[in-house]
Amino acid sequence: MEKKIQSICIVGAGAMGAAYAAMISDAGGFSLFFLAQGTRYLKLKNKPLNVNGKDYDIPVMQPEEVTEHVDLIIVALKHHHLPEALQLIGSAVGPETTILSVMNGLESEQIIGRVCGMDKMVYAIAIGIDAVKEGDCFTYARPGNIIFGREPQKEDDGRVTGLHYALSRAAIPHEVSEDIMRIMWWKFMVNVGVNQASAVLSAPYGVFHSSPDAMALMQQLMLEVVALAEKNSINLTQKDLDDWKTVLLTLAPEGKTSMLQDVEAGRKTEVEIFAGTVVSMGIKHNIPTPVNLAIMHIIKVMEEKQLLNIDT
Repeated sequence: MEKKIQSICIVGAGAMGAAYAAMISDAGGFSLFFLAQGTRYLKLKNKPLNVNGKDYDIPVMQPEEVTEHVDLIIVALKHHHLPEALQLIGSAVGPETTILSVMNGLESEQIIGRVCGMDKMVYAIAIGIDAVKEGDCFTYARPGNIIFGREPQKEDDGRVTGLHYALSRAAIPHEVSEDIMRIMWWKFMVNVGVNQASAVLSAPYGVFHSSPDAMALMQQLMLEVVALAEKNSINLTQKDLDDWKTVLLTLAPEGKTSMLQDVEAGRKTEVEIFAGTVVSMGIKHNIPTPVNLAIMHIIKVMEEKQLLNIDT
């Protein structure tokens, strides 16, 4: 039976959160708000959200202001912000709530589910969205695709069906996967490759379109994930690398990965959940991961230089 979705809150007002908020707001017919606290709450409350040149006056609430459980929570955070945001997420959760994490990595569903209940979680990835933050404004040209499904061995309790209808109403491209764990590993492989390669090369997507060397670095990072996937009973192959290359070539040449945007803005990156995870799993399974190990050290030095404001 479908779990109808009318009320939606978004946790995370970065590029992806802003883009999805704009899409949902443009569709109309939903009760939508951001959930935030502290300086993020004040910033969202005091200034309209500007996406693709349009201002959106989307309400923002603090945890203590939430008086009713919502139907859908979209979590669009950087991984290192998730622990402090668990209180926010929990304040809006009720028995019928569906939680959709579009965060990077393989762990966010488990982390949120431990606090809010795994029965609320729908596993998902967001692929191909080219949202970018430029100053106080956000832009995107391609909405990408959200692929989602239930945890393995669990039948849909109405959450997947309800989410399908809600995203359809909001005109957000999406598809339901019967093997969502494999899809999540595919996205993890992609992020480990293109996010990290773009960060160390200062390369927008167009560099990967034209440079065989940039493409080779990306693929070497990804191949280490392929080797680890087999140890986790996930079947990734050369075709999966080729499928990503097909997607990559459709992305705007001037578009930038989230990690490159973080580096350019002097923000902390998600290297721990990309190269850090690969290296840790490599040690566990006795599989060498030298490319990710090297990239991890390089990106951490880049972060340290930003922190210390050291120029070279």
